[in-house]
Amino acid sequence: MTDRIPFTEIATAPASRRIDNGIHTRSFSGLYRNLRIGFAGALFALFFGTAWLNWSGRQAVLWDLDNSKFHIFGATFWPQDFILLSALLIICAFGLFAITVYAGRVWCGYSCPQSIWTWLFMWCEKVTEGDRNQRIKLAAAPWSLNKLARRTLKHSLWLAIGVFTGLTFVGYFTPIRPLATELFTLQLGGVALFWVLFFTAATYINAGLLREAVCLHMCPYARFQSVMFDQHTLAVAYDPRRGETRGSRKKGSDPGAQGLGDCIDCTLCVQVCPTGIDIRDGLQMACIGCAACIDACDGVMDKMGYARGLIGYKSEHSLQGGTSHWLRPRLLGYAAALVIMITALVLALQMRPMVSLDVIKDRGLFRENALGQIENIYLLKVINKTERTRHYELRLLDADGFTLQGSTALVIPAGEMSELPVSVAMVAERPHGSSQTLSFEISDRDDPAIHSVAHSRFVAPMNR
Repeated sequence: MTDRIPFTEIATAPASRRIDNGIHTRSFSGLYRNLRIGFAGALFALFFGTAWLNWSGRQAVLWDLDNSKFHIFGATFWPQDFILLSALLIICAFGLFAITVYAGRVWCGYSCPQSIWTWLFMWCEKVTEGDRNQRIKLAAAPWSLNKLARRTLKHSLWLAIGVFTGLTFVGYFTPIRPLATELFTLQLGGVALFWVLFFTAATYINAGLLREAVCLHMCPYARFQSVMFDQHTLAVAYDPRRGETRGSRKKGSDPGAQGLGDCIDCTLCVQVCPTGIDIRDGLQMACIGCAACIDACDGVMDKMGYARGLIGYKSEHSLQGGTSHWLRPRLLGYAAALVIMITALVLALQMRPMVSLDVIKDRGLFRENALGQIENIYLLKVINKTERTRHYELRLLDADGFTLQGSTALVIPAGEMSELPVSVAMVAERPHGSSQTLSFEISDRDDPAIHSVAHSRFVAPMNR
């Protein structure tokens, strides 16, 4: 039977660590904090900046719901390309699984929007209400003009961030420039206003009021991530062999002579934790892997003259004195699956037809024209998926005895769809069967490689 990693479930911080129904974190500095700020800055720039970029006279990234198409810089995707979006989401899921097997919940600590926006809101709290001790005193103090002013300013900053977040998110589905103009001139209404207000409220509530409760009680990843851990998975962990027995001591004293380990029991690792847990209790579901406790503990170790790493990214196997193995079957399996799916997606994008053809047969079965020929009516929907105007020709493939009636040429602007009604006449003798399959091909005049084929049925009375 496979050994299981010891697991301590601490759903919420004990009452002794919670003040005024909230967790007040202490300021700190360190390597992992700088990494998190770097990741957050890049993601903020990507999220808030991309929506304002233009490409060939239109918004660079826009999910145009009204016209059922999705623009990503020079590429335009239609509902027929939805399978590619599904593949991208599956790749992201497997990527998350792979990184979890290797390094635990680093997604939660460094890249999750809930964590990033929560850290931003906590920074606003520090700017308006002071550091941890000042916030604790302010929370315990009776209401006054000073307390009211600080709380008002804090919530105003939260709401401002929420508004810009909601505006930007909706701006990926509705052109953001007119959306912003209408919002700030108070002319925005209808569905767009509802969704801006909805995401403003969601940001304000999740990052400002709920915070760690989202990670503890609402996020499904917190529930199933532990099943992807094994004894070689890196996770934020405390080394009890080195740290115990805990106790205070003077700087420069010999802890061994006092029967103490390296942990001085300063509780800074608890004070900086955004979910209010004590990492020294072991692996916990509430730990989001942000490494704040590592930075805090390393700072204390530096001051005491001890080696860093009392708290660090460690595997369960290394904590027991063993050696961690990075190349293991589960991780290799996820990596192989990722490579295969990414390769398949790249090939699918390269092979994606740049013109789409759908053929819809008229509800009527058939009709007889003035020449006595049997005709069927079809509606062709052609989508130009390229970034310039195209000239197309329509023809029938391997259709001896059938002919297209009317114009077979059409011009479609970049990224647009055109409907073309056509009729097909049967010029040969009537078939012995009641229906036959016809193949329609649309191809570009200048680039025959851009073409698409669709099939439909031709219905005629049987020859008796």
